[in-house]
Amino acid sequence: MSNRLDYAKAAPEGYKAFGGVYVYLQNSGLSHELIDLVYLRVSQINGCAYCIDMHSRDLLKLGVAVEKLMLVPVWRDAGVVFSTRERIALSWAETVTRVAETGVPDTDYKAAAAEFSDKELADLTYAIGLMNAFNRFGVTFRSTPAAAQQ
Repeated sequence: MSNRLDYAKAAPEGYKAFGGVYVYLQNSGLSHELIDLVYLRVSQINGCAYCIDMHSRDLLKLGVAVEKLMLVPVWRDAGVVFSTRERIALSWAETVTRVAETGVPDTDYKAAAAEFSDKELADLTYAIGLMNAFNRFGVTFRSTPAAAQQ
């Protein structure tokens, strides 16, 4: 894979603005593990190798077991590996990421709203939106995953 464009260098103010949302989310009160699980799942759906690599590494640094990481794409079938809160967040990430297909049904919203406060659900949706945007940059400009740089 070859980098087409270093978008952060080409438009640093835009990158900085996205970085501001990232920093906000790190301080939002949602657990870093939950946010990174959502980032990973969104990146898997969108096929962003750079982000999959990065968020897998971030989760490993947080102490998440490799066995759990391997089951993120099939979290629905993983039993108790994922907490109820994680399962609801992953489901929300999937329906919001696939918004053109799902229309984000009321049943999905109600399930998420039953688990997360209004602020948490807004923050979780900001995280999903942010990662969808970063995935589009990563895929479009062919950002090289750390594993491929070694």
